[in-house]
Amino acid sequence: MTTATPSGTAQYATFYLDGLYLGIEVLSVQEVIRHQPLTPVPLAPPVVRGLINLRGQIVTAVDLRARLGLPPQPDDALPMNVVVRTTDGVVSLLVDEIDDVVEVHAGQFESPPDTIRRRLDTLVTGVYKLPRKLLLILDVERTVACGASTHVS
Repeated sequence: MTTATPSGTAQYATFYLDGLYLGIEVLSVQEVIRHQPLTPVPLAPPVVRGLINLRGQIVTAVDLRARLGLPPQPDDALPMNVVVRTTDGVVSLLVDEIDDVVEVHAGQFESPPDTIRRRLDTLVTGVYKLPRKLLLILDVERTVACGASTHVS
């Protein structure tokens, strides 16, 4: 769900993933951090790349490429972390590259097209038409719901 301002605009933290330009509502973002060492978790779902230590808080790192059915990053690439707050706790989304916070007007918003890939259609809430590209908006709660608890004690 998008929280629009009284002026009819919304703000999204944007990032790139395998050439896709994606965004999540800025109010869901706790912070953005550089690559962090990952501790693998045995028997975790394939989308859970591991755990990171965020200033003493253990946070699940979700491989957004795997979650969206995209090819893995090259072995030498270091993903960035978009740390988000969800109803289940704090989760890190691993992305290729961080971009800016973008403010968009409601008139630029469209529902996802019917032809969007099946896995994406439940995660993408809509598309914003920007001057040079399209911005796909992800539903944070659905994106991190990967079949396992997102909070590790």
